[in-house]
Amino acid sequence: MNVRAVEEAALAWVWDHRDRFALGDDALAADGQVNHTWKPLGELAQVCAAVSAGTPPSDPLHTRASDLLDFAWQQTRRGELFLLMQSLEPFASYPLEVYAAFASAGHRHTGYEASAAVVARTRGWRVTEQYPTRRLGVIEAERRSGLSPHGRVPQALGRTWLGGLPEPWTFERAAGYALTHVVFHLTEWGHDPQGVPADLADYLLHWLPPWLDTCLEARMWDLSCELLAVAASVPRPPDPAALEDAWHRVAAAQHVSGAIPEEGAVQDTAGAAGSAEPYAFTDCYHSTLMAAFAASLTTARLRDVNHVGQGVPR
Repeated sequence: MNVRAVEEAALAWVWDHRDRFALGDDALAADGQVNHTWKPLGELAQVCAAVSAGTPPSDPLHTRASDLLDFAWQQTRRGELFLLMQSLEPFASYPLEVYAAFASAGHRHTGYEASAAVVARTRGWRVTEQYPTRRLGVIEAERRSGLSPHGRVPQALGRTWLGGLPEPWTFERAAGYALTHVVFHLTEWGHDPQGVPADLADYLLHWLPPWLDTCLEARMWDLSCELLAVAASVPRPPDPAALEDAWHRVAAAQHVSGAIPEEGAVQDTAGAAGSAEPYAFTDCYHSTLMAAFAASLTTARLRDVNHVGQGVPR
């Protein structure tokens, strides 16, 4: 199974649809829909930052990811919009979380960082109500943005679903997305597998394969790709045969355009002339990004750790 082919096709689809990630006039509106403006842009930035960092500069995919990241940065007016958002919603965490993706790749705005640092020192910021996984993400966003984290990772981790080492049969969709993001935060989006504590690593080694199989059987492609990214991020990847089969199934779900639906039945991959847009953008952009992300981490694991035949498929 050629994992790289999945990554190439997914990034090609993202490139062809990059204008759909652009911020419109509603990005600063008081009643704007953040999930349709800043969220897609932030996810594009994070995935491209991770792919760019994990791919050799000589690789064409490094150039493509870097160009997409530059495109996303330009959408923020090179960081100026973060400063505006700070004044409009000083205690919203999502601007900092999006900014952290850019900052991790070297795109910084000193004015925004100074303003965010002032807010981050307030009691109001420290006691904002958040889900445990989100709080862990904010702590990591502060660190990546050069701010003093308002909490400690071990304490935040202990309050998450994964950190509690729950009964494996309690796994479901929400828990699945929570655990993947916990691992992403702990590993700097897959680039530091040793960031996963030993007890969590052992737990994931045992239970990640059946959870992944369950999601694939349910045709939950988006969550399956996130779990494959986790598999390439932990200190000891699961059984190679299980991952080989998972990648075959993800590849079969990928349309010839490169798009992968978030879930459900897939369109005919034979590639009829009229099937260039098989899914609505909102139904496939995140899963397609996650496929590129997971594939990039998988190929990087092969290259950098030389785990040929020891944890990730070719």
